[in-house]
Amino acid sequence: MLLRVVAGSRFGTGIQKEVLRAAVPGVKQERHSSTAEGSLKKTALYEFHRAQGGKMVEFAGWSMPVQYKDSHIASHLHTRQHCSIFDVSHMLQSKVHGKDRVKFIESLIVGDVAELKDNQGTLSLFTNEKGGIMDDLIVTKTSLGYLYVVSNAGCADKDSAHMQAKLKQFKAAGHDAELEFLDYSLIALQGPEMARVLQAGVSDDLRKLTFMTSTMATVFGIAECRVTRCGYTGEDGVEISVPSQHAVQLTETLLKDSAVKMSGLGARDSLRLEAGLCLYGNDIDEGTTPVEASLVWTIGKRRRKALDFPGASVVVQQIKEKTRRKRVGLVSTGPPVRQHTPILSPEGRVIGEVTSGCPSPCLKQNVAMGYVEAEFSKLGTPIKVEVRKKVVDAVVSKMPFFPTRYYSGK
Repeated sequence: MLLRVVAGSRFGTGIQKEVLRAAVPGVKQERHSSTAEGSLKKTALYEFHRAQGGKMVEFAGWSMPVQYKDSHIASHLHTRQHCSIFDVSHMLQSKVHGKDRVKFIESLIVGDVAELKDNQGTLSLFTNEKGGIMDDLIVTKTSLGYLYVVSNAGCADKDSAHMQAKLKQFKAAGHDAELEFLDYSLIALQGPEMARVLQAGVSDDLRKLTFMTSTMATVFGIAECRVTRCGYTGEDGVEISVPSQHAVQLTETLLKDSAVKMSGLGARDSLRLEAGLCLYGNDIDEGTTPVEASLVWTIGKRRRKALDFPGASVVVQQIKEKTRRKRVGLVSTGPPVRQHTPILSPEGRVIGEVTSGCPSPCLKQNVAMGYVEAEFSKLGTPIKVEVRKKVVDAVVSKMPFFPTRYYSGK
């Protein structure tokens, strides 16, 4: 059992500030002025977060909770041991309609959506003509005649503009597709007790809802909810798309179970880092290809052969010839490594840079990911990192750092 760290222990207390500094890239943690606060977008749970003691910060133009009354470390460990609620309503949710909906979405991404079964989803990537990653997203092929798409809040304006511009061209060529952007809230329930907690409020047998599958359901009396078994923590979990007027009601109902607590951006980021999951803007961006990012598995085999996704010629060539750099996991001792920390060869030459890093609350060691020259990407390769002008030892390590517990039905 690796969950030995508890809030208040020497390790837990000592890394609290380090984790919050390192683990929530893109967060502005200074106190909001009334003017700044008023300019930020707010989810349907905004007032609820404040009433619950949420510390609100600016993230991707939204006012979001970074943590609650419990410490970030306590929230992280509670999610691993029990169950937590994350408000992810800032994510962009959309539907693609029309008889050519699969053809349209496949013109933008690397995934093979056509091969998905009804109500099955896949993680995929928007790419540009140079093979760079414009965003990561989840596409679900529903049984109701549309695709359900969830992409990142930080790229919402870019993604929606990109999809609309491409749709205009697609329709001008005589194809049939339409876009619908949803004004729904999105509540993530994550942790090993999720299924027990949620099963009390749905009639469907959750044992039949496996990882990356989705269903429409009435959840604790709230109709028109889409429940997708996925998440960003490495734990078994769901994301529930719920009509925004019922978001508070659903959250309050879930919290009636003593195993459930609210959690914020701080824990969400350290959880995803332990699970080896990328954060767009840090670990992947338009200057990074799927091959460099070690995300070749997202590219459908049929798509590689057909060379029919944006940047395919560049990406497939990289698959064949390898790349100069690769995203890798790192484990180190000493002071925590953070974004932009230089990665060095054993001889001290700069060979790359850290893109995300923090002390792992579960493993009691520093974990990070970053890009290194390909010759240093083999698991077990000893390297060094430069932290606060001090060189410390590190090793290229397998991701996820902490075992994922996605539900496969077994």
